[in-house]
Amino acid sequence: MTVTIVLISGLLTLVVVVALVLPSINSPTVPFGVRVPARHAYDPAVLRQTRIYRRRVLSGGIVAAGAGAVIYGVTGETLLLPLSVLVLVGIWYGCFFLANNEIRAAKAAGGWFEGVHQGIAVDTGLRTDPPRFPWLWLAPALIVTITTVVIGVISYPSMPEILAVHSGAKGVPDRVAAKSVGTAFSLVFVQLGMTALLVGIAAAIYRSRPDIDPAHPVGSSRWYRQYMSLGVKALLGLVAMIDLGMLGSSLLMWTGTLTRWAPLVVALPILAAVVVTLVVLARNNRERDVGERDTGLTHRDDDKNWRGGLFYINREDPTLMVPRRFGLGWTLNFGNPASAMLLAGVLALISLVIILRFDG
Repeated sequence: MTVTIVLISGLLTLVVVVALVLPSINSPTVPFGVRVPARHAYDPAVLRQTRIYRRRVLSGGIVAAGAGAVIYGVTGETLLLPLSVLVLVGIWYGCFFLANNEIRAAKAAGGWFEGVHQGIAVDTGLRTDPPRFPWLWLAPALIVTITTVVIGVISYPSMPEILAVHSGAKGVPDRVAAKSVGTAFSLVFVQLGMTALLVGIAAAIYRSRPDIDPAHPVGSSRWYRQYMSLGVKALLGLVAMIDLGMLGSSLLMWTGTLTRWAPLVVALPILAAVVVTLVVLARNNRERDVGERDTGLTHRDDDKNWRGGLFYINREDPTLMVPRRFGLGWTLNFGNPASAMLLAGVLALISLVIILRFDG
């Protein structure tokens, strides 16, 4: 069993586990991205769709694993195995969309928001007295990046004249390029770009609009501040692990080292950071019951701003990022022009990597 097969199997398992547990750790007032009053959070329609969704996800995991096995059996090529992960993600979204659509229909047919007092709660302190950005958590990423640059500069004269810029699943180079600053330091540019991009996202999270529960505004606001701090720290930790993976991959390229374990050098630090991030966010993704008196208000029915329960599009909302309804963390406000600039930056970073590593 090759390293790639092990990695893909682990990734498939991780996706299935996350998909199965999300309905339990998301807020009960937004089941599958649909805003519902608290009194309908555990409506029979919601519970039924949750059971159906989980059965479909499990079946989808089996289908995706089978597709991967067929691909490998027919072609013998492990590089095609990531397609099974894409198949599973597509099935996952399809399961989510079906549940979202059914709950929306039940909500409309039952008039769940009739007679409900809707309201909005805000925490003005997030603007007048915002929490301090955890800059110290950025230090590991900067240290790893600086270390990579120093090692690269020292090693450049002794590097092979032909560098293996990409290796196959068995550690055998499948693309090489003449030594140059662009090819040798391509992963350093990735480090710099990813660090700048994710720090920018972390800063946007600190300026995001919280989804405060008007029924328990004080406790909800306190919880959001803690959740935001944990989320940003986890994101900065992920940056450090990505940079560490780039350091390891650069060392293999600079020394001309060939090993079948090369994919693990990049994948393991990143996967470990992703798992830790998911666990931290999942354990803190629900508001704690602090015994605050219920105000009698409920969230506004704002489903019109959420396409399919996943994509937030509101041109009247100036914020760039908002908390996800289904999932962990935050998502972009695709109605904000700045989101297009952010996505353009991601595409530019990918294009830069392709040009530096694969041109020539």
